[in-house]
Amino acid sequence: MEKHVTSLLFGVHMHQPVDNFDEAVERAVESCYAPFFATMRKYPEFRFALHCSGWLLQKIKNEYGDLFDDMLSLSREGSVEILTAGFYEPVLSSIPSSDRVAQIRKLSESVEKNFAQRPEGLWLTERVWESGIVPDIVKAGVKYAIVDDYHFISAGFDKEVLDGFFMSEEGGAEIALFPISQALRYAIPFKPVEGAIEAIKACTHSGGGAAVIFDDAEKFGMWPGTNEWVHRKGWLRSFVESVLEDEEIQTRHYREYLSKNRAKGVAYLPSVSYYEMGEWSLKADDALALERLRARMGEERFEREGIKFLKGGIWKNFFVKYDESNRLHKRMLECSAKGIDTLEYQDRLHRLQTNDVFWHGVFGGLYLPNLRDNAYRYLIECENMRYSASSALERADTDLDGHEEVKWVGEEIIARFESRYGGQMVEFCDREKLFNFQNVLTRRKEAYHEKIAESGTQKREAKPEEEGISTIHTAAHRADEKIREALVYDWYVKNSFIDHISDHSLDVQTLRKCSFKELSDFANQPFKMRVDSKSAAFERRGGIYDYRKFDTLLKKRYDFQKNGFDFTIELESESPHIYEYGVELNLHFANLEDVELESGPIGTATLHELRSFEMSDSYTGRLLRFETDHYFSLLTTELQTVSQSEEGFELMTQGVTVMAVFPFSKRLSIRGSLKVLDV
Repeated sequence: MEKHVTSLLFGVHMHQPVDNFDEAVERAVESCYAPFFATMRKYPEFRFALHCSGWLLQKIKNEYGDLFDDMLSLSREGSVEILTAGFYEPVLSSIPSSDRVAQIRKLSESVEKNFAQRPEGLWLTERVWESGIVPDIVKAGVKYAIVDDYHFISAGFDKEVLDGFFMSEEGGAEIALFPISQALRYAIPFKPVEGAIEAIKACTHSGGGAAVIFDDAEKFGMWPGTNEWVHRKGWLRSFVESVLEDEEIQTRHYREYLSKNRAKGVAYLPSVSYYEMGEWSLKADDALALERLRARMGEERFEREGIKFLKGGIWKNFFVKYDESNRLHKRMLECSAKGIDTLEYQDRLHRLQTNDVFWHGVFGGLYLPNLRDNAYRYLIECENMRYSASSALERADTDLDGHEEVKWVGEEIIARFESRYGGQMVEFCDREKLFNFQNVLTRRKEAYHEKIAESGTQKREAKPEEEGISTIHTAAHRADEKIREALVYDWYVKNSFIDHISDHSLDVQTLRKCSFKELSDFANQPFKMRVDSKSAAFERRGGIYDYRKFDTLLKKRYDFQKNGFDFTIELESESPHIYEYGVELNLHFANLEDVELESGPIGTATLHELRSFEMSDSYTGRLLRFETDHYFSLLTTELQTVSQSEEGFELMTQGVTVMAVFPFSKRLSIRGSLKVLDV
């Protein structure tokens, strides 16, 4: 009787955000990449696939020669098949068609140059699938792509048939699709070797079937607990040896399997990523509702039938969920559409398209200030090449929010203001230092914040060794009192030149907690906009809502200079009462320890009788100077967000909130300026 042989299509994906910290890359190499390839080199007969993002591949080649030699040796011996993707690891569906083709070709050419093999397969970044990418990836030379079994299940397929590849097409461009087994993603390397082998065999249901696993290499040493489990305790070595010794499993390359087997049929997939990504892209309350529905259904029933119908959102929802992500993405599209056809410009644009900064899930992503700093650096470099030494004033609805923005390109700065939210500043870039001082993040509710309240009583218990180890999706995390205290949500977006009218409840503590009494409707409402050659004016007829509504008019005007702008703020109200008018700025710095406010450290404080203040930043060598023709009190507090990472909950310092507070009754007229100067 012929033996049932399972083809194991095993692949690993390696990626680090472009220009990530050297220490982060070094940690990944030492804890994960180097020991993984050192082990695999001992077993050249084990066939597997590899995708390594272009920037990381260059970094490894230039700085980690031993690791690169192991990768090169495995390629020469025919052990490893290398896949392509966008060179700087963009989500392909989020970038323009021409950039998709260019990025894929760039990585394919790099692989061919370094490893003497031309990739035929595509690693789909974050497994974000939209059928519209098919013509472009085929044009770039791709014959097959790796997706999740969840993509097929969402389209109505049963798990039992997903043990091979399917054909799809878009506009006649044909592509083969391999579905990654979720069961294997959760088994390898987290279950004991025996359990992983059983999971591989359970994937196939017919002769010649394939068990498909292609997942983050970081799971093999970098995720919590995995270095000890995978390398020091020998899980990887034991796994590879067990697979090679098992007559019912044969390792194969994807391209080999594709050439020697028939497609299992035709498939058309919806716009989808893996299940967890769908959860993360939802608003917090919707994500929690989805969790409750799944719990009510029960895990067994969910896996059996609910998974086809119970879905989260799509990846592009991150542009809806986070204003900051949408702004950066739409600025990237602007740079792509109006760019320069030079190698330097295209390189900076493609670096800007790196996926990590545009979303947030179990990893920091958008919440990490250094990733946003890198992205804005590439954006400013693109803008510098576009405009050179010239100045420009432009208006357009770049963000696609139904309201126009105005962009000032001066000799030294780029500043953007939007009419959707109160004529507020949403970008303040130093062209020479390649730094955006407005690069802050609003404090929002995230679904995982509910776990923080529970974490005080939870104990993180290690699994018994015979059961394996926890994945980052199932591990319990603890949060200390400092994390809980920082859990504050803003009801308006943290831009700059936000207008508040309040009473005596406005102080540094209520500012930090966003709990002061707001009496007007200017902080998060649209303003009318008027633009001329070197200025922009915004106006709203709103109200002060005390015991009744008092009609109130607020006008703001910005007159642009080469290194900043002058501003005028005028208030008129029917109310006879005395209020506190506050103009709020949220400013970002790479490290607040490098910043001094009025020659002292940044902190929570109140300063009185000021007509100006200065913030000096030793990191950029710049000084921000704010001054007015009126005396004001200054409230200052750090702006911090609570984020989730693979290690647990983290406190992220996004910048500093400062508010200049002026007494106000009936009328107020303020003239002032904000300038960027050398320290």
